[in-house]
Amino acid sequence: MAHSAHRCTKVTLPARKWKWRMRGAAVWFTRCDTGWMKSGDDVDLILCSDMLSAADLRALLPARRRSVPIICYFHENQLTYPIPVEEDRDFQYGMTNVTSCLAADAVWFNSRFHLEDFLGAADRLLKMMPDFVPAEVVAELRRKAEVHTPPVLFDPVPRPPNRPDEPLVVLWCHRWEYDKNPEPFFDALLKLDEAGYPFRLVLLGEQFRTAPPIFADSWERLQRRVLHAGFVADRRAYAAILTKCDLVVSTAVQETFGIAAVEAMLAGCQPAFPRRLAYPELLPNQLHAACLFDRDEDLFEMLRRAIERGRLLSAGDVTDLQRSLSTRFGGPDSVRRIDDAMVKVHAAAQNA
Repeated sequence: MAHSAHRCTKVTLPARKWKWRMRGAAVWFTRCDTGWMKSGDDVDLILCSDMLSAADLRALLPARRRSVPIICYFHENQLTYPIPVEEDRDFQYGMTNVTSCLAADAVWFNSRFHLEDFLGAADRLLKMMPDFVPAEVVAELRRKAEVHTPPVLFDPVPRPPNRPDEPLVVLWCHRWEYDKNPEPFFDALLKLDEAGYPFRLVLLGEQFRTAPPIFADSWERLQRRVLHAGFVADRRAYAAILTKCDLVVSTAVQETFGIAAVEAMLAGCQPAFPRRLAYPELLPNQLHAACLFDRDEDLFEMLRRAIERGRLLSAGDVTDLQRSLSTRFGGPDSVRRIDDAMVKVHAAAQNA
């Protein structure tokens, strides 16, 4: 919104109770919201999240707005998002994602991995139907689907000079939740600690009511190595911490883009990521061998080599990576591309 050439109105609900949001947000927005729905202003386009039922929204809109084109943007989806082991998947939410796609004029995904992962899961879901299986649904979704990566609005701060005699600082910058799979990350760190390798640790990321036990279980052994642990709300303070880190690590089992990972790399951190999910798309092909590991068990060796060499990538490779990420995902340019894509959706709807 800050960089868009279009006049935008933000309509949101608090980020909690996601299941109720998927089922009830469209009702609230079309009946109870006192802003955009009650105004007489023209609306040219609706850009909605996958956490809203676009089909419900379309059906409940006032008649004068029922033909407004809708773009459904998929940050995640409810067919492939990993669920806790103690829960069963409720496919009604995945079907809501499918009907949102059918009701929308365009469907955007934040990575190519996410697009293909969702369409494959949608195909499997429809094949589970006992009878009256609708034909060509996935083909229709593919025709509507495009990849539009989110703008990464990272304001760089000066990076401190290299510290050749200081231990490397390893960064965790993800939510403290099960889908980020922290156990292999801490397993590698505990092995490094046991072997006596020098390193320091920064633990960022949002915490909720409960966190995976491994965070507390590892604290006693790793506390002396921790430079910071906990959520940082201030954006500039957060960026300053990133510039003090050397290696950004992930062992996630769910990542459809990775904004925090991109921010860390823009701050000069060298990546150590699994060769899965959206991570290979973030890196130039020539860095895959150095920065991607095939199995979680391989992370220890990658970190050990980095610590022994004092780096994972050369200074030139880090600079090239920053330049590549800034070109592909940097805020103003990415917003301009999204602006143009929205105009095309609107024009196509007008000509339909």
